[in-house]
Amino acid sequence: MQIQEKPPAGTPFEWIGGEEKVRALVERFYDLMDLEPAYAVLRGVHGTELAKARQHLFWFLCGWLGGPQHYTEKFGHPRLRMRHMPFKIGIKERDQWLACMDQAMAETGVPEDLRARLKESFFGTADWMRNTHG
Repeated sequence: MQIQEKPPAGTPFEWIGGEEKVRALVERFYDLMDLEPAYAVLRGVHGTELAKARQHLFWFLCGWLGGPQHYTEKFGHPRLRMRHMPFKIGIKERDQWLACMDQAMAETGVPEDLRARLKESFFGTADWMRNTHG
């Protein structure tokens, strides 16, 4: 029987390093989306301007990770699926989002244990967001 190690912090938000680290993760995520040809389909879904998306993801992730509830204080319940319905999200978009976020987590030094847990959670959410088959 393996004994699971207790996370080094009470919440993923604390474990990742707080708002400064969440901000760095979000900034790297969108920078990669803008720069890497491998994420071109994902980038195309986001329109020409990323500033609003950057801010919203930062606010959302802070709360989702167990930190300050910036997003819900400003907008109420995230209603992720409903808010993303206007955008085509298929398997390709899902997979590019996940790959881009994983690369951003690696490049911003998210601890490996936390990164593995977040990848699993992100997959469940990203898969649920799909609204097309392709």
